[in-house]
Amino acid sequence: MRASGRGLDLVRRALVLVAVAFLLLPLLGLLGRAPWGEVLAAVRRPEVVEALLLSLRCSLAATALAALLGLPLAFWLAGPGSLTRQLVRILVTLPMVLPPVVSGVALLLAFGRNGLVGGFLVESFGFGLPFTSWGVIVAECYVALPFFVLTAEGGLRARDRRPEEAAATLGARPVTIVARITLPALLPTLSAALLVSWARALGEFGATITFAGNLAGSTRTMPLAVYAALETGPETAIALSLVLVAVSAGILVLMRKHWFPIR
Repeated sequence: MRASGRGLDLVRRALVLVAVAFLLLPLLGLLGRAPWGEVLAAVRRPEVVEALLLSLRCSLAATALAALLGLPLAFWLAGPGSLTRQLVRILVTLPMVLPPVVSGVALLLAFGRNGLVGGFLVESFGFGLPFTSWGVIVAECYVALPFFVLTAEGGLRARDRRPEEAAATLGARPVTIVARITLPALLPTLSAALLVSWARALGEFGATITFAGNLAGSTRTMPLAVYAALETGPETAIALSLVLVAVSAGILVLMRKHWFPIR
């Protein structure tokens, strides 16, 4: 029995090492091939700065839009279980499992010039979303919204409802309860929801390039700039990839208390 237990333990340890190596090797390959002497020069290029600023503007706007749309939805989904809520939750989760390119095609068919809503926007307001910075924001929001909603919903379900019930018993209005009790208690969860949705928006590629294109100065975000740089200079692509890795690592550091509690 002891020998069998030791054998299983060795297998488990070996599988853990293989999994860690599988995740670590691509990063080591990136770091090993990085042109460290050219990183700062590559990042300072006007087109790179332009792509970085565009990524920050669009991803922050997409995150704000996801929070605006997602918070009421998360509150509703955290309510009593029903078939309607289950169907809506499936709809919310769908962009997480769809291939990003499919999401981009779907957005084109909905908001393109000949789409379900896009045609109305063009005819009525002369405003088109595809291949514009607004299109980037919409594409990033579409893929980031589920991350905000599901993270916020999880926090809402796990919260202690006793303070809310006590306030309601004392005659507090629902709006007051939400503003003064529920939201302050949910600040750590909402911060995590904002960070994870922002990270998803910042790294979006497939839906963006399909729906908004890869136009320098208007729709070329950092992931798209990496893709474009691969065709001309791998060193520049590696340097830009390092910037995105650093940003992603920074997000994980900020979220360490939420996702990686120390015991």
